[in-house]
Amino acid sequence: MKAKDIMSADVFTVKKDTSVGEIAHLLTEKNISGVPVVDDRGAVVGMVTQRDLLYKDVEPRFPAVAQILGGTLFLQGAAHYNEELRKLAAVKAEDLMTKRVFTVEEDTEVKRVAELMVEREINRVPVTRNGKLTGIISRADIVRNIAKMME
Repeated sequence: MKAKDIMSADVFTVKKDTSVGEIAHLLTEKNISGVPVVDDRGAVVGMVTQRDLLYKDVEPRFPAVAQILGGTLFLQGAAHYNEELRKLAAVKAEDLMTKRVFTVEEDTEVKRVAELMVEREINRVPVTRNGKLTGIISRADIVRNIAKMME
């Protein structure tokens, strides 16, 4: 079975300049947990999820350990701290989105999509054709497919 066989083709998307408030409303109103960010050509350039939005309501966690090595200060966890600050200060999708998005082509085997979700600990995978978004597969879609196969 291929990705195109189980994907949801009716995908809600946002642009880079969509406000964080609009995204929160969209996720709530449509009862979805994430939304692809697309450019004007329809290519996926990012993903905003409920988890990303949670950063808007938490205090940033400072790096745990500071070390001075050879006169240079190193902070363990500094990259994660900077990411939290970026999301906390976000006002639009471009500021909040996860930029490293794993996508699959329509003809990718569903088994490979499931493997990608497990390996990368992701909940949804955009499906593309010639670099443009055509659908999305969530973990629920995979589980539904497994249930069908077990019948």
